[in-house]
Amino acid sequence: MKGYYFITDSALSLAGNYSDVKSAVSAGVEAVQYRHKNASSKEMYEEARKLRGLCQNTAFLVNDRVDIALSVEADGVHLGQDDIPYALARKLLGKKKIIGLTVHTLKEAQEAQRLGADYLGVSPIFGTRTKSDAGKPAGLELIRKIRKAVRIPIIAIGGINLKNAGAVVQAGADGLCAISAVITQPDVKKEIIGFQQLFR
Repeated sequence: MKGYYFITDSALSLAGNYSDVKSAVSAGVEAVQYRHKNASSKEMYEEARKLRGLCQNTAFLVNDRVDIALSVEADGVHLGQDDIPYALARKLLGKKKIIGLTVHTLKEAQEAQRLGADYLGVSPIFGTRTKSDAGKPAGLELIRKIRKAVRIPIIAIGGINLKNAGAVVQAGADGLCAISAVITQPDVKKEIIGFQQLFR
């Protein structure tokens, strides 16, 4: 998993999730994560099904909800520290699905690798307003420490924009997500391509 990692946010989006995901796929992202904290299960299922259809050659992951991921035949899930345990998610999804884990410390990163996570979401790197429970910014030093200790891909998230993204990549991130720097702009594809170029 490398490059710009796309996460939906319907509350921030100018154009809406469907348009955003279409733009992300056409910009060549490797992964799209569907995240919707305030929708009902039925609404999530309906929207995830439509977005899944856009992601034919792009990994489609669902945040938190293993049931939704299974129901739309997603490629996997992304789990936080307070979501269902990794082992249970793996049992439900099977060996071939992707499972990413959010980590906030070196210890959590090492444990996630030991469990068998496919990649890490390291957050928040800088201060962020897109996730109310994101916690205190960890800074670039955490990426450097984790990079030395683990082999699996690191996706950095939290307060990232084009001004600081270069430093994030230099610190050792394989990928990054910058939600508000992308989906609040009129040309989502163009913004994503700007981030993608940092990995070339």
